[in-house]
Amino acid sequence: MKHALEYAAVRALRGVVRLLPRHARGALGGALGRLVWAFDARHRQTARTNLARAFPNRTPREVDAIVRQVFAHFGRLLVHLLEFSAFTPDEVAARVEFEGEDYARHAYAQGRGVLFFTGHFGFWEIHALGHGLQLGPLGVLARPLDNPRLNAMLEDVRGLTGNAVIYRQGAVRRVLKRLSDGLGVAILIDQHMHSPDAITVSFFGRPAQTTSTLAAIALRTGSPVVPCFALPLPGGRFRLVYEPPVEPPAADSPDAVREFTQRCTDVLEMYVRRHPELWLWMHRRWRE
Repeated sequence: MKHALEYAAVRALRGVVRLLPRHARGALGGALGRLVWAFDARHRQTARTNLARAFPNRTPREVDAIVRQVFAHFGRLLVHLLEFSAFTPDEVAARVEFEGEDYARHAYAQGRGVLFFTGHFGFWEIHALGHGLQLGPLGVLARPLDNPRLNAMLEDVRGLTGNAVIYRQGAVRRVLKRLSDGLGVAILIDQHMHSPDAITVSFFGRPAQTTSTLAAIALRTGSPVVPCFALPLPGGRFRLVYEPPVEPPAADSPDAVREFTQRCTDVLEMYVRRHPELWLWMHRRWRE
């Protein structure tokens, strides 16, 4: 019953979004996010605690203002994703622009596939859609949603521009196959991990359990590792940014996987520091 109600609510929201003019859609998302902020005390407090520890020089008032912005951002992310779910490829292309895409093209040209990484930052789902159009389809590593009907809806959206979702079971084999075919794979590296392959790196000066999959596969295959981030622009448009590939550690490094993972995490942290309102502070990233 819970899953059915959630699915019905999202479908109803998608219908409302399609009826609204473009300028009103972002406003609706922001309002929904602030509504959740008002009622979700547990996640509001988690975000406040995380931000206060990550930015100790910020005043409580500044932290609270960022927390409200974070909730509003994730409301906008939901609404824009529902908006894009009805787009044609041409409509997707009209709403995105690229920065640093030559980094991605040069990485592909090496012929070993490309590992792209980001976090729950900005508009990462929309970035994958734009990438699929401009640079070729991605294999997107993801965990299925608890609600299977919503998961099927999200998978349909993710596949609009040719991308394929890769779930955990058999993931490494599928990733290696895509890379050997010269294709791209996208991985999120910013959630707490408690699996046997998790390693500890520093994120905002605090130990964070992080997936080692990205670094381990990159070191095994020699595939370049390219950071990417999606930032909002006025008018419901988005800038899809690619950074230079992260250099791997020396071949004889005694702790190469951890060192490589730390380098990637440092790039993500740089973006979160620049735009703290665009990251998922409600997640319990640190468990110390």
